[in-house]
Amino acid sequence: MNVCITGVGMVPFAKPGQSESYDVMGAAAAVKALDDAGLTFADVQQAYVGYVYGDSTAGQAALYGIGLTGIPIVNVNNNCSTGSTALWMARQAVSSGAADCVLALGFEQMRPGALVNVWDDRVSPTARGEGIALAQPGGDLPGPMAAKTFGGAGVEYMNRYDVGPELFGRVSVKARSHAGRNPLAVFRDPIDLDKVMGSKPIWGPLTLLMCCPPTNGAAAAIVCSEEFARSRGLDASIRVRAQSLVTDLPGAFDQDMMKVVGYDMTAKAAREVYEASGVDPTDIPVVELHDCFATNEVITYEGLGLTPEGSAEKFVLAGDNTYGGQVVTNPSGGLLSKGHPLGATGLAQCAELVWQLRGQAGDRQVDGAKLALQHNLGLGGACVVTLYEKVAS
Repeated sequence: MNVCITGVGMVPFAKPGQSESYDVMGAAAAVKALDDAGLTFADVQQAYVGYVYGDSTAGQAALYGIGLTGIPIVNVNNNCSTGSTALWMARQAVSSGAADCVLALGFEQMRPGALVNVWDDRVSPTARGEGIALAQPGGDLPGPMAAKTFGGAGVEYMNRYDVGPELFGRVSVKARSHAGRNPLAVFRDPIDLDKVMGSKPIWGPLTLLMCCPPTNGAAAAIVCSEEFARSRGLDASIRVRAQSLVTDLPGAFDQDMMKVVGYDMTAKAAREVYEASGVDPTDIPVVELHDCFATNEVITYEGLGLTPEGSAEKFVLAGDNTYGGQVVTNPSGGLLSKGHPLGATGLAQCAELVWQLRGQAGDRQVDGAKLALQHNLGLGGACVVTLYEKVAS
């Protein structure tokens, strides 16, 4: 069964303390997606709502702001891949025939500063990877755990392929350049490589401007069967062509920091999508990928097969990751500059790619895009890769 994204919505992302509360943001994003599709909440048969930092049934709290219809509402928490996991569940519900019209919603209301575990009286669900990060050289030095983990992956990449930290800095410069075209992004002012490299050291090769900011925001998508969409006269031109959700594989915690941050999950999910769709990664013109740290964007280029292993530096220096090159990565500005409200990120990526395929991305538009790839990663762990396509209406 063909599954379509008939509507998307997103509220502007903001720094913590500068947005509405999670329930207001969530309701607003859902209404935007419904309006975009040309539907009302009464048309929605199920909802999957994602967030990381929030109490149970926060999904109901958000959706009750737009109506009480009695539908199943499932709350989803899969770390930073939460939004795309909600989308994966919505797509499954439609493709199985369990529902014809499903809402996927994600939101986050964050606090300033680095991510921390809320519960300190029990084992962290990411303890396996954290133990490896702490055991690496310098792992006992001060610094946020996420930076030690993704910074450690950057060190692994640098040592393996003999590249310098400037490679990661160039990714941050590109991210900010793209975000300058996106009115929904948090950071839109341009930066240069010297500013990135000279910003506050965080851990290993990472400086402050190579790290995504804590962010508040919400985004949503309406997922429908093609038959439902056409029966209602909706836009059925954007399809989910293939999708894969993968969790950690054997070897994930064998001292290789690139594997700890999900390289193998990314590669497996991508392979499954390419095999299911018959699409070659080099034929995809636009990608939204999980650049929580600039190091992870570089690693992900190779995990997704956009460039061969060990060739990311050549890929970046040739400009093959931006407009005029092989593929435009993170035209939205990505997590580095658009922001990273954990539960909303995967659905914000979806919204950006739907706008790209519709030709509605304004100054960010990738000309003639008919295929678009999404990559959303959460440690602990899960990775979702989704391929969208535009077909004749």
